[in-house]
Amino acid sequence: MSEYSLSIYACELAAQVIRDVISDGAPLDRAYSRQFAGLKLAPAQQAQITRVVGEIIRRLNFYCYLAHVSLADAGKHAADLLMAWHAYRQLPPPGWQQAKAIDAKTLALRLQHADSVAALRDGCPAWLDELGQLQLGDSWAAERAALAQAPKRYLRTNLLKCDRNQLQSRLAKEGISAVAVEGVATALEVTSDAALFRTDTFKDGWFEQQDAGSQHVADVLDVSPGMRVIDACAGAGGKTLHLAAKMQGKGRLLAMDIEQWKLDNLKERARRAGAHNVETRLISSSKTIKRLKLSADRLLLDVPCSGLGVLKRNPDTKWRDTETRLPVLQALQAQILDSYSRMLKVDGILVYATCSIMPDENRQQVDNFLASHSNFRLLDDATISPANSGFDGFYWARLQRTAE
Repeated sequence: MSEYSLSIYACELAAQVIRDVISDGAPLDRAYSRQFAGLKLAPAQQAQITRVVGEIIRRLNFYCYLAHVSLADAGKHAADLLMAWHAYRQLPPPGWQQAKAIDAKTLALRLQHADSVAALRDGCPAWLDELGQLQLGDSWAAERAALAQAPKRYLRTNLLKCDRNQLQSRLAKEGISAVAVEGVATALEVTSDAALFRTDTFKDGWFEQQDAGSQHVADVLDVSPGMRVIDACAGAGGKTLHLAAKMQGKGRLLAMDIEQWKLDNLKERARRAGAHNVETRLISSSKTIKRLKLSADRLLLDVPCSGLGVLKRNPDTKWRDTETRLPVLQALQAQILDSYSRMLKVDGILVYATCSIMPDENRQQVDNFLASHSNFRLLDDATISPANSGFDGFYWARLQRTAE
């Protein structure tokens, strides 16, 4: 897609989003919601602002280097980062008094240096580059480069309401172009700028926005109508709703989480989707889990993780306290796998999943669990690689309980 210079108004909005994320610590999606609330932006203008901001946050250290700004002061110099983006793209800078332009000679010298430092070019902080090399070895360079790319927009067809061809056709009538994704039966890639959530198609519950890679996770749980299924780390429920559709709305689907506001959001999404077999339950204590011992035919544990497979979509994660939180997250993953697995029936299937591509959060956790739980066996597992798939990065492992 061709780029063009931002208007002064768009620059001011983009700068405020960057300040919200970097200086105030707001998650990127919430920063967009805050700044766009109440505005009647054309879809193309909103899409351009999100593309530019996303590019700057994904490669923040790179644009800080071009603008001669420290990472610590990036939020204060959002205007200069935007000027650096224009200079790098060889676009005329807007006539904006808040920012200083970069002269061509300085830009050329800085780009020459950046091209020789792969981690800087890919917008990768030092801690993450070290971790990636340690965990993934020679494959890390390709993953790092893939995670620096802009994410594509994917939809999941709600099979409770329509099939993929019907969804594609209805979106086209609302002016939205989308193409089928090979190898993911429910996925469409949106190929035009569009205000998806203003459409009647969305309001009628025909789709959810969900990465194509993420759509594999519900598939491997192998649910069918009439089963008792538990999604024990449901969050706002993207995978829950996919499971409900695969169950054709029949059977019992229990969505659980430790945060009530997420379950409240899930209830609203379930109503729109027509997923009437979804029940929500707050995990208020360990007793909530104990009461469900040996009750589930299928159990999904989409555990809290570093998010290091979805950095294209959530690039602000790289610039937060993720490095220091990793040991805490890994301990929590092990605890959830140990405790929540009690809810699975003998012969039932459990899927352990993360949105990370790091083995310490993935296969190593599974191996540690199996070493102390002889009543489970590994059926299969896979990592969805951003470099190989073009999707976000995910991991899943399918386990079967063989005895009490």
